[in-house]
Amino acid sequence: MLTNYATDPEMLGLGLLVGRLVLGLLMAAHGAQKLFGWFGGYGLNATGEFMVQLGFPSGRLFASTAAVTEVVSGLLVALGLFGPIGPALMLSVMIVAAISVHWQNGVFAMQNGIEVPLLYAAGALAIALTGPGLFSLDALLGITSLWSPRVTALALAVGVVGGIANLMVRRPPMAAGGASR
Repeated sequence: MLTNYATDPEMLGLGLLVGRLVLGLLMAAHGAQKLFGWFGGYGLNATGEFMVQLGFPSGRLFASTAAVTEVVSGLLVALGLFGPIGPALMLSVMIVAAISVHWQNGVFAMQNGIEVPLLYAAGALAIALTGPGLFSLDALLGITSLWSPRVTALALAVGVVGGIANLMVRRPPMAAGGASR
């Protein structure tokens, strides 16, 4: 059989490593902006106030949950650890971001649309479906066999349900001047 870049495990592993590192580390940094105010972020208090403006009942709680989820999911994806769990967490938080912050602005990032959370969610889904690859902690620890298609589908479903559940506790956001829409 002829081996090419699409079937060579090392090349596939390197491609997944690059994708995981970029996606995961950027997501972790995005969460650190919220959690610690690093990388030009607003920190937990300001992010909590923003969450209240978006209609979430406890801004600081939701800001903390989003930030920690982004940091943890990003690190799990970057490390290739625990298979679909990191991508499922990332998918969950990106569903909330896409709907609560970006949806009303259309598709493209130039208008604060859903483009960026959609890219994160699609990347997370792709990594969950392909697995973390040869150059991952899962492979090093010998636990890749734990992540069967059924387990992966279940983890992703839990991520989607978690995102939807977060959106269901959201009230209509406050309009300018404090009136409810």
